[in-house]
Amino acid sequence: MPTVWTIGYERLLPAELVAEVEAAGVQRVIDVRYRPQSRRPGMSKTRLGETLGERRIAYEHRRALGTPPDLRWLYRAGRTAEAAAGYRRHVEDSAADELDALAAELDSGPRTVLLCLEADPATCHRRVIADALRARLPRLVVVDL
Repeated sequence: MPTVWTIGYERLLPAELVAEVEAAGVQRVIDVRYRPQSRRPGMSKTRLGETLGERRIAYEHRRALGTPPDLRWLYRAGRTAEAAAGYRRHVEDSAADELDALAAELDSGPRTVLLCLEADPATCHRRVIADALRARLPRLVVVDL
């Protein structure tokens, strides 16, 4: 069965994130943040990529799957349903090819986790990404770490 994992680092230190990913047997982290920067030491693109690379886990940033600023505020304001609907339209309009390619990769590629900030996947755009991938790959299993 093709599987994709999701994880939010909001409550994790870099070592804890790596431990979670390793425990799941993940081989690749796809960062789905629009801007892969963080105030939390070790969670910005360059340093996180280095940390994962030291553990032989690939790191990729896919900005096209990030939440653009004009929608991000809806998530922060707790307007999750509205944010998810807006993001769903946005990602299908602007990154459908990216979703198609990722779905194809998940069917036969490395064990992959989608990474974002939010701890709760229900309040994060990575849930919308997972649903869009499942629409393209109906056998897909989604596991939230």
